[in-house]
Amino acid sequence: MLTQEERLLQLDKALSGKAYVCSSGGILTTFPPSLKLPYHVNGIGLVVCRSGSFRFEMNGRKYTANAGETLFIPEYSFLQISYESPDLEIAVLIYQIEPIRDIIGNLVLSMFPYSKSAELEPCNVWNTGEEEEVMRYMQLLDDTVTGADGMFSEQEQKLLLLALTHRLCSIYSRRLLAGKDAIGRKHEVFMRLVQLVESNYMRERSVDFYADKLCLSPKYLSALAKSVCGYTVQEIVFKAIVRKSISLLCNTQKSIQEISDELNFPNASYFGTFFRKQVGMAPLQYRKRFV
Repeated sequence: MLTQEERLLQLDKALSGKAYVCSSGGILTTFPPSLKLPYHVNGIGLVVCRSGSFRFEMNGRKYTANAGETLFIPEYSFLQISYESPDLEIAVLIYQIEPIRDIIGNLVLSMFPYSKSAELEPCNVWNTGEEEEVMRYMQLLDDTVTGADGMFSEQEQKLLLLALTHRLCSIYSRRLLAGKDAIGRKHEVFMRLVQLVESNYMRERSVDFYADKLCLSPKYLSALAKSVCGYTVQEIVFKAIVRKSISLLCNTQKSIQEISDELNFPNASYFGTFFRKQVGMAPLQYRKRFV
């Protein structure tokens, strides 16, 4: 078993190298040096504060986290720890979404990571009541990082990250919906939208369809979606199609024509043009590069 000093060094090395998963491997009593300087988080993260407190700056604003609270770090944030109390106990996990993006659900993909709305709380720090459960996920992930190498270990790690991502999204969405104000109602509408997209994106791609189902104008619905997650309705639908396309390209032997038919494109050429515009390369090129 690694000592705390060894785990701290290991975490700092992972952060400096922008590793796929950066974990404290348990409780630490101080942050790694990388996070005490301005650090660009290459993914998303969370810090569970078990004891004491710490102050930090995130994206140019200063905050404090106390015992029993969790800091949720949005994707690609700038973070710097400025103060640690003598009795500090923390667990840290920072991981990249990209390796599991093609298998996470559309609801999570749209809500996560931690929403982009400027109308939300200025800082993602609160007592979720689920800190211990989240730390159990972190422990299981630590086991895959330190365990034997191999295909199954890598897949297990991806599935655990997928499960943790869904849990965090669930925690975050409950937080948003807890309020009965306009912001809470806006997020309720948004989640209904994303559920509709999840059920219909392979057949229905027009904003009008989703606006009609929600009894809202297309312009208002797209503005609402943009304010919550940073994407318009059409962008949410397109991202769902791309996610499904990537999953079919990477996890099946289906031809481009078969994938095009499954996704209800007029023909393979139309699908190829759409995919190239969204992803930056042709479907076959993507398959050869990433499979």
